[in-house]
Amino acid sequence: MISLKSLMSLKGKVALVTGGAGLLGGQIAEALAELGADIVIASRNIGTCEEKCADINKHFPDIKTHACTLDLTDSDSIHACVANTVEQFGKIDILVTCAWSGRKNSWESINDEDWNYDIEVCLNGVYRLIKASTDALKETKGVILNIGSMYGHVAPDYRLYEGVPQANPPSYGAAKAGIIQLTKYLGSFLAKDGIRANCISPGPFPFEHVINEFPEFKQRLCDKNPIGRLGMAHEIKGAAAFLCSDASSYMTGQNICVDGGWATW
Repeated sequence: MISLKSLMSLKGKVALVTGGAGLLGGQIAEALAELGADIVIASRNIGTCEEKCADINKHFPDIKTHACTLDLTDSDSIHACVANTVEQFGKIDILVTCAWSGRKNSWESINDEDWNYDIEVCLNGVYRLIKASTDALKETKGVILNIGSMYGHVAPDYRLYEGVPQANPPSYGAAKAGIIQLTKYLGSFLAKDGIRANCISPGPFPFEHVINEFPEFKQRLCDKNPIGRLGMAHEIKGAAAFLCSDASSYMTGQNICVDGGWATW
């Protein structure tokens, strides 16, 4: 019998988690470490990466961690991060693309510069990172986990943003829709190399300190959701652990929604 415990184990695996010091990326990094993977945390802020590595080591002392600088707008930085990971650990088994940076705009306020920046980071940078990592992933028959969004497959309700300073730029949803489609493409075209690619589309997981400043906006988000509340950051862990492990070994090109049922009505 093949046990669920053995399918979920990541012992001996190496995971490169971009945005791994962030709200959701940090939770994903913790989940993979708990399952036994060594972890590389990569983002533009090396300080926060080092802090996250130290925190993971505190809870999982047998896990090796490494902090790496990564700028998704810089091809040289991307290639250096991939090379550094392979140099440190000899391989890459799991690539998690969770890094994100965007400009909060409405349709009225967004301009070409804002649009281009958001697409560059959220879509083009992810493409370049996966492209740069493909040879390493071929060696391990590895796994790609992309992070999409509910707004990659449903539109924002404009009424949520009336009278509050929060905004949802059209560039964000367009980029995340591209991520979902890119995942499907990779699931097809990398299958012959033994690489699986899947995607998680999170629902509303706002920073608590931000959302609590505008209780009316928080309530609108809760009312919009069948479960009736916002997501808690740790609730991303289960789907990430599943898709990065052999528990999902017969799945590729899929998008799993972790959104409290947001897109069901």
